[in-house]
Amino acid sequence: MDDRALLAGVAAVIGREQTLDDCAVVRCDDHCLVLTTDMLHETTDFPTGMTDWQIGWMSAAVTISDIASMGAAPRWLLLAAGLDRGERLAGITAGAHACCDRFGCRLVGGDTDHHEELTVVTTGIGAVAPDRVVRRLGSKIGDLICMTGVPGEAEAGLHGFKQHWYALIEPQPRVAEGLAIGMAGASAMMDVSDGLALSLYDLQAANPSVGYTIHARLLRRPAGVPPAEGLELALFGGGDFELIFTCAQDRYPIEGVDAAVIGAVTDRPGVLLDGEVLEKRGYQHQWHETG
Repeated sequence: MDDRALLAGVAAVIGREQTLDDCAVVRCDDHCLVLTTDMLHETTDFPTGMTDWQIGWMSAAVTISDIASMGAAPRWLLLAAGLDRGERLAGITAGAHACCDRFGCRLVGGDTDHHEELTVVTTGIGAVAPDRVVRRLGSKIGDLICMTGVPGEAEAGLHGFKQHWYALIEPQPRVAEGLAIGMAGASAMMDVSDGLALSLYDLQAANPSVGYTIHARLLRRPAGVPPAEGLELALFGGGDFELIFTCAQDRYPIEGVDAAVIGAVTDRPGVLLDGEVLEKRGYQHQWHETG
């Protein structure tokens, strides 16, 4: 069982709309608040060699990226740390604070506890005008499929390509880009932290009446990586905090956004690469059922 299968059970309780995006959306006067939370563990989420400062930065970045993917501005962040050693808190807090400061957010509090394995939970709140919220639901036939940055760089860093190490351990949420994409009227958007292929399937699940077709020749690939491996990493590598979005052709390009067109939304439901079904694979948590 993977985390998407678990999410289906949650949707049955609280509703599909509440589980469709990375953030919950709550109307507050003339704005919408977007709310999200993430949990990271040392053995599965923080590669060996990271400093406590970088752990704090990454922990804040994953949550800020979720907010950016809704076309919202990050405002406040809470950080809870289950610490294996108390002296680690200072570095983690400093890193999270630096990330928040870099992207216009405020670290406003949190909690501490003792854990055998370092565990960090970040909760973020962003704000956006109601007509600028961008959800996963909304892609239309004929829309372009676009992606910021270069997919696969974080996974390349994990695979030993040293020039991409900092893409892995100090990710840069695309806050300014998310705001610009929302202002431009994108029809759907999400971040690709679980990998491009899985993200396309997540978009397709939100928009079951349409399909997503991409082309290998249009994909940017991490520099210095052999072509075949670069394509593998670009499609299936996790840890990137780029944005994938769909928009009408007359709304692209978007000023200030470094993005590439990688395909189009079609009337054939499914996810295709060069006309063939794209393997549904990427970064997912797995559980073994008991009983």
